[in-house]
Amino acid sequence: MELCNITSINSFFLVGILQDSKFPELVCAAIIFLYLVAITSNGLLLLLIAIDNRLHMPMYFLLSQLSLMDLLFTTVVAPKTIVDYLCGQNTISFIGCGLQMFLALTLGGAEDILLAFMAYDRYVAIHHPLNYMVLMRPKICWSMVAISWLLASLSALGYTIYTMNFPYCRNQEIHHLLCEILPLLKLACADTSQYEFMVYTMGVTFLLIPLSAILASYILVLNSVFHMPSAQGRQKALFTCSSHLTVVGMYYGAAMFMYVLPSTYHNPWQDNILSVFYTIVTPALNPLIYSLRNKDVLGALKKVIGK
Repeated sequence: MELCNITSINSFFLVGILQDSKFPELVCAAIIFLYLVAITSNGLLLLLIAIDNRLHMPMYFLLSQLSLMDLLFTTVVAPKTIVDYLCGQNTISFIGCGLQMFLALTLGGAEDILLAFMAYDRYVAIHHPLNYMVLMRPKICWSMVAISWLLASLSALGYTIYTMNFPYCRNQEIHHLLCEILPLLKLACADTSQYEFMVYTMGVTFLLIPLSAILASYILVLNSVFHMPSAQGRQKALFTCSSHLTVVGMYYGAAMFMYVLPSTYHNPWQDNILSVFYTIVTPALNPLIYSLRNKDVLGALKKVIGK
């Protein structure tokens, strides 16, 4: 067994997809492109929602918060990944690792809860259209956002403090794109099996409760949509729901693979591919999924370009 010396561990080496790839230049170029798409599309969507009065609706307010979370999430990971590769280094300090873990867990957790609130917003819009602006008034919307951030940050803080207090061995290579709980625990000198089981149990709970709320909301929503007398109304409602369900599928698919699937089914290469998907690819695609066929957003964009 390797000797442990936690006092000597002041940095780690992130061995991510660029270090394991046979074509690192191509992968780096793809990451740069996707990051630029993510910051441009999310930033533009935030701008449009802020300046166009037609988008000052609860649905778009929640969408703006999703874009903000995506923008911050990808910025926590992508710039460091790109700079480290271009500069020929892949180190991260012990404190930096803890900070990155906290931010990633906070942003991922907040998005998890926010997606459930967005499903509730669609339920209210279709089931209670006459009371929509009352049930989704600004105070309620801000409360939803505050709850998302608060619960996620408290959970992330607990996980980060506990994880970073394990003694770590002299092998400092984290075979992952970023500092996350499970890849980091592989370097621990102590027995982490009980903690890993707790992470698994809490991960299942934290993911399945919002996911159950989303599925329940959409069962009710789709039931109402198929009973709408207007074909145009059905089409508009189905498009809005399908956009949200696509985003939900991408987010929860990756999250459940990472945190719910037992560790025996994981390997570093798969986890690295998956981490690129949920930290860089998904934030780039989300605003495009919501916006490309949304007449209100496209109208706001044309209005800005026309100026």
